[in-house]
Amino acid sequence: MVPEPVFPPPGGFDALYGLEVLEVHDDLVLARVAVRDDLRQPFGLVHGGVLASISETLASLGTAVVVVPEGNAAMGLSNSTSFLRPILEGTIHGRAIRRHRGRTTWIWDVEISDDEGRLCAITRMTIAVRPQP
Repeated sequence: MVPEPVFPPPGGFDALYGLEVLEVHDDLVLARVAVRDDLRQPFGLVHGGVLASISETLASLGTAVVVVPEGNAAMGLSNSTSFLRPILEGTIHGRAIRRHRGRTTWIWDVEISDDEGRLCAITRMTIAVRPQP
């Protein structure tokens, strides 16, 4: 059984590539994106920028659920994504796991997989926690 999105669709850039958020916790975030032609690069593979964007959003969301109610903002500070295998079709699955929860930075590891559960990309994401402007 495929879980249904539990959050309203994101807006802005995340809406452009079709992010569906399934779960958000302060230590785990799950989401998916359906592969479409406009997400592919010229050789037919999902563009790496889509995978890096998914990672940054998931880590930011997981951090934001804690820091926004405290009057802070969560924003990407560092995104290091390694691409392991291509995704050509189906659904992109993202799973972010918090590794560090600090006062000014949080660190997340994000796994991007395909419909067969194969690991396609990994990201180490650092999120900055700063006062809201």
